[in-house]
Formats: sequence, C-alpha cells, structure tokens
Amino acid sequence: SDLQKQEERGELLQPLIFILLVLCSVLLYFKVSLMDPGFVKSEEEVKAGKSEEQSMMIPQVPSDIKMRRCGYCMVKQPMRAKHCQLCQHCVRRYDHHCPWIENCVGEKNHPFFIIYLSVQLVVLLWGGHVAWSGLYFEQSWDWLQHNIFLLMSFLLIVIFTIVVLLLLISHLYLISCNTTTWEFMSHHRISYLRHSELENPFDQGVVLNLWRFFC
Repeated sequence: SDLQKQEERGELLQPLIFILLVLCSVLLYFKVSLMDPGFVKSEEEVKAGKSEEQSMMIPQVPSDIKMRRCGYCMVKQPMRAKHCQLCQHCVRRYDHHCPWIENCVGEKNHPFFIIYLSVQLVVLLWGGHVAWSGLYFEQSWDWLQHNIFLLMSFLLIVIFTIVVLLLLISHLYLISCNTTTWEFMSHHRISYLRHSELENPFDQGVVLNLWRFFC
C-alpha cells in the first residue's frame, strides 16, 4: 500500500498522522461511550443547574406545559429530556441510545459524538484509499488467495464509510434545525411540540443553532 511504501522509503509523516488519527478516533470512542450524556439528577440539582437553553426556550412553549415526573426514575423531567430504559436514567436533550457506543447521546456528549463521527469518517476514507492502493487486480486464483483479506477489508471500509457518512449528515442537519433524533421521529407524541404554535419552537436559525451546539 501507499503507506507501506512511504514507511520503507523512510517517509514517516503520513504513516504517523494516520496512526494518530486512528488513536484519536479510539480515544473519542471511549470518551463518548463512558462519559455522562446528561443524566437528570435529583429535583434540587435540576432547579439549581437549569440550563441556559431551557430558560431561553420555555417562553416560546405554551405555559400550560409543565415539567412532568418520570414514571420510571421518579425525577422531574426538564424540557427535551427523555427516560432511556437501557441506561435506566432520564437524559437531558435526549437524542438517541446508540448501540454502537452502548450509551445515550444527550446534552453533554452529543458534540463529542459529532467530532467522533467526523474523525472516524476521515480515518475510513483514508483507510479505504490505503486498502485500494494495495490492490492490483488479476484474474487468477492465486491472486485472490493472496489478496482476499485486503479485498474484504476494502469492502467493509466502504460499507462503514457509507453508514458513518449518512449518520453524520443526518445529525448535522438536525443540529442545524436545533432538534434531536427523538424529537424529529416522535414530534406528534411530545407534548411541548404537539401543543406549540411553532413547528419547532427551539429553532433560532442555522448559524445560531450551530453556534449554541458547538460553542
């Protein structure tokens, strides 16, 4: 492959960058999967730590929509929170429970999840290029025996690249609208959206939505 040829010539910059990107993606994976996604704490902590977003957005939602008590963990749910039965917690600004990281994606780890997907996409695209550069096609059984592992790796990389790319695009679109996967999929079942005069009461424009999410 290209990286192997560069390493043999003593050109170590690109191989080192590739290895660092892989390590970065692994560290981001553990960061996103192990960190608190925004679990709702006790009622006292909820009142003391009410987020700026909630305080700004509540006036845009009908005043008769009250904070309700979760029927599972018995805490008062802030707006945009949802109980995850797999994590056994209510999660602030709940997006979805991701089986890939075995954790919820919520208020605290959602930005890191987007960064992880971005780094992973770069690694997959570069890895696909590396795998492709090592393939020299010949119509022979011996060639297939010697290249079957590289060929299967390339095909797997292509599949994962498509999955990660679609996931990243969909999340960036939802972020630009200031909505979550759960709100997008269950709009008709969520009281503060169903009874709101606006289709999306949290939308403040693409630029401000992206700024508030990442910054």
